[in-house]
Amino acid sequence: MPQVLEFKLPDLGEGLTEAEIVRWLVEVGDVVAIDQPVVEVETAKAMVEVPCPYGGVVTARFGDEGTELPVGAPLLTVAVGSPVEASGDGPAADSGTEDSGSGNVLVGYGTGAPPVRRRRVRPQGVKAAVAVPAAPEAVVPEPEHVAGPVAVVSPLVRRLARQHDLDLRRLAGSGPDGLILRADVESAIRSAAEAPVAEPAVVPAASGASASLVSSASPVSGGERVALRGVRGAVADKLSRSRREIPDATCWVDADATELMAARASMNSVAGASKVSVLALLARICTAALARYPELNSTVDQEAREIVRLPQVHLGFAAQTERGLVVPVVRDAHEGTAESIGAEIARLTEAARTGTLTPAQLTGGTFTLNNYGVFGVDGSTPIINHPEAAMLGVGRIVPKPWVHEGQLAVRQVVQLSLTFDHRVCDGGTAGGFLRYVADCVERPALLLRSL
Repeated sequence: MPQVLEFKLPDLGEGLTEAEIVRWLVEVGDVVAIDQPVVEVETAKAMVEVPCPYGGVVTARFGDEGTELPVGAPLLTVAVGSPVEASGDGPAADSGTEDSGSGNVLVGYGTGAPPVRRRRVRPQGVKAAVAVPAAPEAVVPEPEHVAGPVAVVSPLVRRLARQHDLDLRRLAGSGPDGLILRADVESAIRSAAEAPVAEPAVVPAASGASASLVSSASPVSGGERVALRGVRGAVADKLSRSRREIPDATCWVDADATELMAARASMNSVAGASKVSVLALLARICTAALARYPELNSTVDQEAREIVRLPQVHLGFAAQTERGLVVPVVRDAHEGTAESIGAEIARLTEAARTGTLTPAQLTGGTFTLNNYGVFGVDGSTPIINHPEAAMLGVGRIVPKPWVHEGQLAVRQVVQLSLTFDHRVCDGGTAGGFLRYVADCVERPALLLRSL
């Protein structure tokens, strides 16, 4: 007899307690193998695929695309040991018990087995949808929504629909095979905006006063509401906590980066060598500065009222993506060279752009480098990435008049700003750190002393 097993949204780790269903990768009736990805979810830190630890036939799915589910809520049910498996046409025939699952259910992790081609079958001896008691906090969709995913491919289309509270299942797509396009969503938004609005009720005033209009509208009306969730919600929570808990201060300095740019050009002129970015050079300068001023590579244990100085430098760098601001982390940056750090920054940046960063790659930083110069601005007062103790901000590098060796000249100038937790050090330490960074920018040969 087949056994129906329930697969729940697993513990995502890193303090994450919920996830949004972005795209179902299987449908009811599909045969799945152990560790086959079955759903793509978006957490506050990354967009990843969740593998199912059971092999068998999918009998039910819980949650529409766009639904947020808490950890522990049912995702789907799988009939294992079904006749289709016993015939040798399905996944491994010995997966008929719960213990046969792989256990690889953490988001972003799995066996790496090759994908299995989906085949739809009609389960024999198993109902198409099995009623499984849901956790109290789980959101169980209406029965008609279990039939299959919405005909949408683009995440931008889904986001646009969510922002305007549109039910994609009510839209008829104009694309191939009924695919819902951005134009379809925008047309529905315009239609909703042009729909007639009911007149407010006129209620007679008491005690002979003049009549007043009573409306059920919100006190704040006429504006677009965007939910603070996902990456944007996580950023909002972290920045708010940073402002509440950390007494920060900022100091800044202008530096002549002409020699740094010349040194980079010389490095990149070597045939066959990997290109070194300005960000990689600044990251290497930061690790050298943190070795001299370890107070800034620390965190504060508020309950114990202790400063914890950290032995490793896990360098975060701010990266802007379509999903919002993320901070990937270069592990053990203090052990790397400008070339190796640059290669890791490039790898993590590409993962950020494609939405494949894992929660582990977005947490555990001890110091953050923020290059806001890519936005064409000179300066900023960054907010510290809680629970770190400092962040170095870098503005754009532009030609400016500068006194060089007693003569007025046009030099490549950059503004550097350091925001620091005033609990871990005073201005003298912060100023010394920033001055060392500026000196290395102006005279890169100083780094040779620490190599």
